[in-house]
Amino acid sequence: MSFRTTTCGALRAADAGKTVTLAGWVDTVRDHGGLIFIDLRDRYGLTQCVFDPEDSREAWDAAQSCRGEYVVQVTGRVEERSAETKNPKMATGDIEVRASSVAILNRAAPPPFPLDDREAAAVSEDLRLEHRYLDLRRRGMIDALTLRHALLHTAREYLDGNGFLEIETPILTKSTPEGARDYLVPSRVVPGAFFALPQAPQQYKQLLMVAGVDRYMQIARCFRDEDLRADRQPEFTQIDLEMSFIDEEDILSLTDGLIAKLMETAGLPVPELPLPRMTWREAQERFGSDKPDLRFGMEITDLGDVFAATQFKVFRRALDAGGVLKAINVKGGSPKCSIKLVEEDWTGEAKAAGLGGLAYIRVQEDGTWKSPIVKFFTDGERAGLQAKLDMAPGDLVLFGADQKEKVLPFLGRIRLAAAELTGAIDRNLFRFTWITEFPLFERNDEGRLASVHHPFTAPMAEDVSKLDTALEEVRARAYDIVLNGTELGGGSIRIHDPALQEKMFQVLGLPEEEIADRFGHLLKAFRYGAPPHGGLALGADRLVMLLAGKSSIRDVIAFPKTQKAMDLMMKAPAKVDAKQLRDIHIRTVVPE
Repeated sequence: MSFRTTTCGALRAADAGKTVTLAGWVDTVRDHGGLIFIDLRDRYGLTQCVFDPEDSREAWDAAQSCRGEYVVQVTGRVEERSAETKNPKMATGDIEVRASSVAILNRAAPPPFPLDDREAAAVSEDLRLEHRYLDLRRRGMIDALTLRHALLHTAREYLDGNGFLEIETPILTKSTPEGARDYLVPSRVVPGAFFALPQAPQQYKQLLMVAGVDRYMQIARCFRDEDLRADRQPEFTQIDLEMSFIDEEDILSLTDGLIAKLMETAGLPVPELPLPRMTWREAQERFGSDKPDLRFGMEITDLGDVFAATQFKVFRRALDAGGVLKAINVKGGSPKCSIKLVEEDWTGEAKAAGLGGLAYIRVQEDGTWKSPIVKFFTDGERAGLQAKLDMAPGDLVLFGADQKEKVLPFLGRIRLAAAELTGAIDRNLFRFTWITEFPLFERNDEGRLASVHHPFTAPMAEDVSKLDTALEEVRARAYDIVLNGTELGGGSIRIHDPALQEKMFQVLGLPEEEIADRFGHLLKAFRYGAPPHGGLALGADRLVMLLAGKSSIRDVIAFPKTQKAMDLMMKAPAKVDAKQLRDIHIRTVVPE
């Protein structure tokens, strides 16, 4: 037997006169003094069903006992609604089903929170995650998962059309920790040994290039034991690819085409190709970030030339020490950014960032400048400042004077905060950009040299000699793609020469024994002829989040973890019994 002949989102006026059978959940029940109306819901939409005792007393009696979230089957005749009762807000709003029979397939307890998108937004996220199977019934969640499916399907089709093979790489692999912590899995058959869940399929996909696969792709599951944010999960999905015999232009061009297809699938404006590009250095200088939000201006402006001869002590001290003088103009920000915000909150942030403070100018409605520092400026400095920043009534100018590595990231953060506060961000815009020529190395929190991306990233050919002389000047053949200030993903041209790869490990301070243990398999493979190759990974969760207009990737993942990496629905992680631990040679130690 078939439970339904159509879905709750399919019927239209052209179906009038048909007898149909629907099955789904009771969304609402309305008793209008003799007539009972039930909106029946499934994944595809809503259909209004009408129960009239004159049509079927038995069906009308059954409808009276229906409650929200009951699972029911309704059979009836499709009728077009009268003009005044049509509902343009519903896809099926031109019709209703005059029910002749109804079967209650399952009763339901009252849900612990409303399943309406608007009302559910006010409910604790923990409560919704505990009952995720109910939360997923909401229209907004169904739409997000449907979009996710469509985008991943498009990615597969596009990459398949460009000659990629979809190949699965292992989930149980070797721990080669760099960056985030690994999730470890103890081995039962090799006592004291552990697998690791992959942070990314990085080495496997490079080995596939050595194997001659040429073009690989995978919708890859990845795992990282790291502190969580709105755009991070301990397990996540990425659109992963690798190509042989290519350079940066090949990968960027191919990914541009993929982005255009994904935007088209989402029903959003397709960006003009090629997507914009800027170097890492340019992004830092203009926006104070390697993830610039291009939906608004408010760029960082250098004022070193304007104040080259200044006698204002704060600026003079910074410039004489080899520092910089930068500023942003928050257009219309003077009335919207309070004195407390600027002089206490943002000034406090400036000091926390290592700056001496935060100088500012408010442009009054009559055009005069209000600030404790303008009295120290010469007429020439005033004119130069006006010309560079195009200051107008209502503007707020914020200065940063110190070493560049302190000033740029601070002004970058204030730029974003000011844009949010002043409403400068158009939420309907989607602005992509590539960031290229990253530094190859950085210093970690412990002061040790580390890879900005990973140790398999190739240096730019003209910078290879600097591996022996000026490590901080070496640029990477790396590229990130950014959307609206969020990193969507990135990749690099890889090192394929075993001697250069081994040298990279040595530059990073890895002892020979550790190189052999952690990466010996890769170096060995390279000695059998590795082609020039490179790749990229796009964060599928972040991509869907941004295109769906959500603020958290938890809203586009079916069963996410909380910010404490907990699954509240399954109550995981959980303790296991002593026998299971004994089988895998593990003994737990309770922390003091």
